[in-house]
Amino acid sequence: MIRYSTAFATVLLATTSVAAASELAPGNGHSIRLGPVTGAVYYTVEPDGYRVVATLASGADSQPVRFVSTLGPGQHMMISLPQAVGQPSLDFKIMRYGTTVLVREPAAIPVADPMEQASIQDALDR
Repeated sequence: MIRYSTAFATVLLATTSVAAASELAPGNGHSIRLGPVTGAVYYTVEPDGYRVVATLASGADSQPVRFVSTLGPGQHMMISLPQAVGQPSLDFKIMRYGTTVLVREPAAIPVADPMEQASIQDALDR
């Protein structure tokens, strides 16, 4: 069953153009980097599902933020960090497929043309 779930998740990720994903084992931590925000995610197997815990902070002196979610088969959670105007958010996704949990790193951020960014900001300031 585990091999089937892993194979299914791998095929699903390959067909959805996911930037990068890795399998997470119960109790093992995985580092998160969303621009200036860093942290870790792990999960434990509980009677009602897989309890996923993600803790993030923007620096050693900042107050950390913790996200906790219990995932059933086929469920996912997403942590999203907004960016500058006109830039896509940085999204970190944790997915459960059967007995497999995968984490998807955010895709590379496209850098906006400085002139385009200035014109967007100018339009917002009006």
